Amino acid sequence: MSPTTSMTTRPNHAPRTRPEVSALRARPTAEVVIIGGGINGIATFRDLALQGVDVVLVERDDFVSGASSASSHMIHGGIRYLENGEFRLVQESVQERNGLLRIAPHYVKPLRTTVPIFSTFSGILSAPLRFLTHKQGAPTERGAALIKAGLTMYDAFSRDGGSVPRHRFLGAKKSLAELPALNPGLKYTATYYDASMHDPERLALDVLFDGLAAGPHARAANHLEAVGFGANGVRVRDAVTGDEFDLAADVVVNTSGPWTDLTNAQLGRETRFMGGTKGSHIVLDHPELLEATGGREIFFEHEDGRIVLIYPLKGRVMVGTTDLEHDMREPAVCTEAEVDYFFDLVAHVFPGIRVDRSQIVYRFSGVRPLPRHDDTQPGFVSRDYRIERADVAERPGTTMLSLVGGKWTTFRALAEHLADEVLELVGRSRVRSTKGLPIGGGAGYPTTDDARLVWIAGHGDGVGRARAEALLERYGTRSEALIREVEGGPETPFAVHEGYSREEVAWLARNERVVHLADLVLRRTSLAFTGALTPLLLDELAEVVGDELGWDAAERRAEVEATRRLLADRHGVVLEAASPVE
Repeated sequence: MSPTTSMTTRPNHAPRTRPEVSALRARPTAEVVIIGGGINGIATFRDLALQGVDVVLVERDDFVSGASSASSHMIHGGIRYLENGEFRLVQESVQERNGLLRIAPHYVKPLRTTVPIFSTFSGILSAPLRFLTHKQGAPTERGAALIKAGLTMYDAFSRDGGSVPRHRFLGAKKSLAELPALNPGLKYTATYYDASMHDPERLALDVLFDGLAAGPHARAANHLEAVGFGANGVRVRDAVTGDEFDLAADVVVNTSGPWTDLTNAQLGRETRFMGGTKGSHIVLDHPELLEATGGREIFFEHEDGRIVLIYPLKGRVMVGTTDLEHDMREPAVCTEAEVDYFFDLVAHVFPGIRVDRSQIVYRFSGVRPLPRHDDTQPGFVSRDYRIERADVAERPGTTMLSLVGGKWTTFRALAEHLADEVLELVGRSRVRSTKGLPIGGGAGYPTTDDARLVWIAGHGDGVGRARAEALLERYGTRSEALIREVEGGPETPFAVHEGYSREEVAWLARNERVVHLADLVLRRTSLAFTGALTPLLLDELAEVVGDELGWDAAERRAEVEATRRLLADRHGVVLEAASPVE
């Protein structure tokens, strides 16, 4: 769930009711209603759907448009959680990381990570104090001894049949031979492996469509907001038409992440569960910096205690992140002060490389769904999760669950835990585990070079081998449905962009619950993230999506303008208006 993004009903036309919303109105009952379509809500929806539970998921904006869309694109065990003493969370995170490498290999891949180290013993004295209190001791950059101890323990948690290699340490000379642009003042580097998640939004959509594929008992709608709670159930409002209706259920699950307290308040119950912190990132088009990373993530803890990452991704370099207190009533945006902070970090790690604002192609910011933490330092707030239970006085017999916490890496395990609690409440037993169950386009995904060649050869006749490989990389084996649709005829390119075809975008609009143009450019594609958008391309996209969704010329212009405002206000992407779309 995320704040409304100014995508309101358009004047001068009759709003169209979507089939998925009509289906909910026709049968406004379910065993379970889940509020919030971030990764944890979507994963819980999938798990319950696979158990045969009559389950509905509603999201007031687009799926995966809130905290889940603002991640650092990592699936990681959380080495720094060891200092918090959260050994259970580290073990679960590492197990889930290794599991996702197997069940979602199209989006989750091993990530070589290098930590530049500038001292030998720094942090040794302050770490035990923070381990005990999490509240005292000035932040200090970790030295080699502390990092070595942490990585040795981390390797022990990571043992899983060789899913990822063990860590290694290098001295300054060998480190600079491998990565010559690094700060020559370093003393060591430590290199270990976690996992990257190149397309978090697309991974979440695969999880969603797995749930929907379970059968008609699993229903979901985006741009449908929960606005109240009464004797007839959860009151929802269609953001497209403005229509309201009730959804009755035995169990209501609030998975709206950092907005959990605000959602509960809207449903008539005051809670103070959450204390999320803001994390921002910038994306740079910077070939020199990209080359300097050597294809690996550079990851370390700055002297102020914040985690820093410089991460090659999609031909760009992502830099993050911050850890700042945030008021959830306000939108999260990456500030100029945060940009300055990121530039200082790059200069600290790669002092010979200059960066400036002209190289930023995208900014994004989100709020971590952390529990309320009072005076605990943000970096030491638990990333673990818990489930709060309450009876609903307005509707006797209905139970409400609120999820507090959670992170991308553990979404499958978290959903299994939450689903088990729901199953107990509705008197059902688990009939299927999601452990080891492939996700979306990860089913049948070719994980060896030979298998990949066979797959590409088998699917390249109609679209060409290069195109088949590109689609496999983008969608995993879900690309087979698109290939079947477009093979036999040439795809039509956009005038100013070659990565996507008009037929591919039409397929996305038709099959992936696109409601607004922003849904497509921000979450169904990588066009915004990589800085590929231009005014002309935005107009072309509106034309294609409009043809699929039945937009007239006025609606297309309104969608383009709303998307331009959103890109400028939230992501620092300024696109001057192009010629009108007809």
